[in-house]
Amino acid sequence: MVGSVSEPVRVRRAYDPVEDGVGTRVLVDRLWPRGVSKERAAVDVWLKDLTPSNELRSWYHHDRTGRHAEFVERYRAELDDTAHTEAVERLVELVRDGGPVTLITAAKDVADSHVPVLVDHLKHVMKRT
Repeated sequence: MVGSVSEPVRVRRAYDPVEDGVGTRVLVDRLWPRGVSKERAAVDVWLKDLTPSNELRSWYHHDRTGRHAEFVERYRAELDDTAHTEAVERLVELVRDGGPVTLITAAKDVADSHVPVLVDHLKHVMKRT
């Protein structure tokens, strides 16, 4: 899992039990997790605009073989574009305003999803500003 309990940004799957002391829970998927009620998810903020574009997501999920490096590069470029600026700034604000922040995703394989790229981008942005 990306993000340990000692870090200001943690990652959990939407299907994991909710833990105490995880701070603000931010859903970072475009779609609501299938089969999870709003009460069970206990999401505080839903930042859909942090996700890869539909085109990029479809391209990557169609055939992941050998595409991860290009996916990472293309998603990082998307995170830097103006369509994502407000959502990235909101996430930075949540972390800086006291954290911790727990990023919530429904991805089965979190390590191979957009979430580690997002965490890395967040750390980079926070160092710049």
